[in-house]
Amino acid sequence: MTEHIKVENDGGILILTMARPDKKNALTNAMYGALADAIQGAETDPAVRVVLIRGEGDMFTAGNDVGEFAAIATGQMQGERHVSRFLKSLAQSSRPLVAAVQGRAVGVGTTMLLHCDLVVLAENALLSTPFVNLALVPEAASSLLMPLRIGYARAFEMFALGEPVNAASALAWGIANRVVPLDRLDAEAKALAGRLARQPAGAVSTTKRLMRNPEMLMAQILAESERFAERLKTMEAREAFTAFAERRPPDFSKLAAT
Repeated sequence: MTEHIKVENDGGILILTMARPDKKNALTNAMYGALADAIQGAETDPAVRVVLIRGEGDMFTAGNDVGEFAAIATGQMQGERHVSRFLKSLAQSSRPLVAAVQGRAVGVGTTMLLHCDLVVLAENALLSTPFVNLALVPEAASSLLMPLRIGYARAFEMFALGEPVNAASALAWGIANRVVPLDRLDAEAKALAGRLARQPAGAVSTTKRLMRNPEMLMAQILAESERFAERLKTMEAREAFTAFAERRPPDFSKLAAT
């Protein structure tokens, strides 16, 4: 669907690379569609035993393309939004998911990690979930998964204040499995993926299914998506996106709480 997602199968490892480094790998609708197609396709491909997600360049991903958010908020973008298929593919994947994260992982760049079974961070990784900063709400079932993973206090601070969390803290809090020097990131992630690929696939997928409840995750994703769509149409969101385009801080002080 897009040249910005590279797909490679290497020894049972399906490697998905977000390859839009000139835009900090910001995810477009087409990119979400390509990722969803690849992860869903892995479910019926016996050659795929593990899925590895990575980003090209100096950043994992800047999250959703804010320009597309603004277009949706103003009614300029119509048609199917593939982000819902992408989130569904993450929640329902029976294949183990591995992530290799360098630099910033913003918004969905962080929340997708909660669906990954092994997460490797470079020492320079910074994770942030600035949904409220954009007058939006969490997605990808993160409003459920993040408090379960790191506790309510830390999760609320990440969501409500949007401040980045460094690699050492992410490891200590349980968001990541490993932190390695940047020059070892890809090798470490691929080595872990390779170890998973050599494990008995049925036992791995059954273990994952016992530990995660796709039905519960999908219910939370649906609830979040409904609220997300509502928030996109608010005056708060319009102010946030206008301020972003104008490169100025947003001013929500004159807008009533709704």
